[in-house]
Amino acid sequence: MNTRRGTTVLFGRMPRFLPSEIHSGRAAAGIPRPRSILPVAACVLLAVTSGAADGPATLRTSWADSVRDDNVLPDYPRPTMVRPEWLNLNGVWEWAERGANQRQPAPSTMPGRILVPFPIESALSGVQKSVERCWYRRQFDVPAEWEGKRVLLHFGAVDWEAQVWVNGREIGTHRGGYDAFSFDITDALRDSGSQELLVGVYDPTDAGTQPRGKQVRKPEGIWYTPSTGIWQTVWLEPVPAAHIERLEIVSELNPAVVRVKAATAAAGLRVEAIVSSGGKEIARQGGTAADGLAIKIPEPRVWRPDEPFLYDLEVSLSDAGGVIDRVTSYVGLRRVSLGKDGQGRTCILLNGEPLFQVGTLDQGFWPDGLYTAPTDEALRSDIEITKRLGFNLIRKHVKVEPERWYTWCDRLGLLVWQDMPSGDRYIGPRDADIERTPASAEQFTTELERLIRGRGNHPSIIAWVVFNEGWGQFKTAEMVERVRKLDPTRLVNATSGWTDRGAGDVLDVHTYPAPRAPQPDARRAAVIGEFGGLGLPVADHRWSDKHWGYQAAADFKDLTRRYEWLLRSAWQQHRDTGLSAIVYTQITDVETECNGLLTYDRAVLKVDEQRVRRANRGEFEPLTVLVPTSRESVQTWRYSTEAPATNWSEPGFDDACWKKGDGGFGTSGTPGATVGTVWDGREIWLRRRFELSGPPAGAVYLLMHHDEDAQVFINGVLAATLDGYTMDYEPVLLAPEARDALRVGNNLLAVHCRQTTGGQYIDVGLIALPEGE
Repeated sequence: MNTRRGTTVLFGRMPRFLPSEIHSGRAAAGIPRPRSILPVAACVLLAVTSGAADGPATLRTSWADSVRDDNVLPDYPRPTMVRPEWLNLNGVWEWAERGANQRQPAPSTMPGRILVPFPIESALSGVQKSVERCWYRRQFDVPAEWEGKRVLLHFGAVDWEAQVWVNGREIGTHRGGYDAFSFDITDALRDSGSQELLVGVYDPTDAGTQPRGKQVRKPEGIWYTPSTGIWQTVWLEPVPAAHIERLEIVSELNPAVVRVKAATAAAGLRVEAIVSSGGKEIARQGGTAADGLAIKIPEPRVWRPDEPFLYDLEVSLSDAGGVIDRVTSYVGLRRVSLGKDGQGRTCILLNGEPLFQVGTLDQGFWPDGLYTAPTDEALRSDIEITKRLGFNLIRKHVKVEPERWYTWCDRLGLLVWQDMPSGDRYIGPRDADIERTPASAEQFTTELERLIRGRGNHPSIIAWVVFNEGWGQFKTAEMVERVRKLDPTRLVNATSGWTDRGAGDVLDVHTYPAPRAPQPDARRAAVIGEFGGLGLPVADHRWSDKHWGYQAAADFKDLTRRYEWLLRSAWQQHRDTGLSAIVYTQITDVETECNGLLTYDRAVLKVDEQRVRRANRGEFEPLTVLVPTSRESVQTWRYSTEAPATNWSEPGFDDACWKKGDGGFGTSGTPGATVGTVWDGREIWLRRRFELSGPPAGAVYLLMHHDEDAQVFINGVLAATLDGYTMDYEPVLLAPEARDALRVGNNLLAVHCRQTTGGQYIDVGLIALPEGE
């Protein structure tokens, strides 16, 4: 890990869609742009430093100003199965910490207040405290018009164990931090007056083996603050005694068919599904509830990122007397598969066509709400800026979002790789799978199955990522087959990075900072599940005075330029090797990580939006190679490993006694190196002559891979002084005086590199890029 050293400001206020708009398509029209204000200055130091910083207690997004006690996340929480009647229970609840032996606190022991559904550790909760066990309580009234109906109590998610009581009656227990769960509380309700809801929570975080993603009790580096307790919407819903409990929606192409299954506990009922668009019926199909429906779609329109077309769907449940329950939803027609590109290489296909997926890693953390976005507008804004930057993919990293997040991806048009949150122990790249206890294995498997069933109706999700690197990895092939049986319509990424076991549909590697593609094989497509990590902290928009990134950028222009270079390389590898997808780390800073394209508070976009969008789409100005490196073709240098005279970098120095050798110079095993001549000593001096036929057009860069410190001279003039090391070839802007020293005809390139420890390598070329890059 390498942690060495003008901006655009964004503030988002996006329109919220109403429950009735979720299935109508009205909210999907257009992507409003956040307003921009004047740029702010960026801090240029990347390594851990001291100085002013907002800190975890005060850093917040602009949407936090919209959070009110009486209107907390008021949006309908289940957009893939909508009923018109519901009651939101978000807001101020009573709260108290408890000990391990306390089952139920007395009324006098609930002095605290908490804003649900923000995690206990978050600033927006009003508590901002780390706990392992606690209690929640609130009173609620059941609307009189719900008389005669069953009342369901829904939790979007509670981390990790939840015990639920209503009016002193224990209703049930749920274990799992990322999936929705419900209880029928009708029989526990009083005939009239106020009702009492009590929720006990237990969350061991990383003291337990349960899936937890990146939550740890002592956050640092890539590990973040926990999100204990209720962190998604709590709500009530009235339903008839016989009702639709769950929808399963699957689309197929060639032929175009929508398959719908409405799960219900009642027997002998009839289900009917109507597919429509813009209020016009397209197709309908009826049948028994026990059987699934197969609805043929005439003249189908497919869903894809550049045209995320969705059909409206209405499903009704009937008995002999007529319709007894009705829900609305939506469906996108799309197919994801493996196939061959034009050169016969295995690749990922969307709707039968190769699509190079350019994505960003999305951790889903917020400085004020941690796991919970302050508003639905904030949730949508993250997806909109990702789309505006030209990405067509999001990898949702070891976290599961509320359903509304996926609906925004469905409507705005972004593909999603969905990670299973990791847990248990971590292993290294070459270690064997861990041996989980039976309880740990069962919990992971249970929550994995709930993830697939709970988010399976979203067309934006095209792949399930079972394990990240070696984090809790076990029985890899068995887990892959389990996922395939649950969902044969999506790809399975067995392991993103590190510990490939040969299973799944893709070969996924992590390479920092530069992308380095694996070769696709006959069975699996090649993808880069993580790369990049270019770091740039921004003053007054940091979580703390400690911050880091995988590689430092000096400022706004440098970050944009480095990003463009990485994407240029990725697109070239896509063309040369058949690389199917890349995922850049990451869309936002997270706590002490400053390697986001946006700051953690989403206030500052650290790169040039238009240039990043063009890079993500593979639109680059052609570069001119003035002096090739040895990566492209073997280049011969004069070299010495003994200290030369002080004028060694001058054109007039006589290097006839120096050795000749092919570049690059270094040791095998150094990342990104192409070794032509072994250099394993402390220092090396290099000289090489080259010809220029005319003045170079555009900005001139050194193209360098150095490990470690290096100095470069053009015709005796210092062109660059570089500290530390790189892991691949990177462009370095030529100093203005060195640019001026270039001349038509004969020129001299001279290099000095110094080594202290670890791998070592030096190779240098010269390129020209248009001024914009």
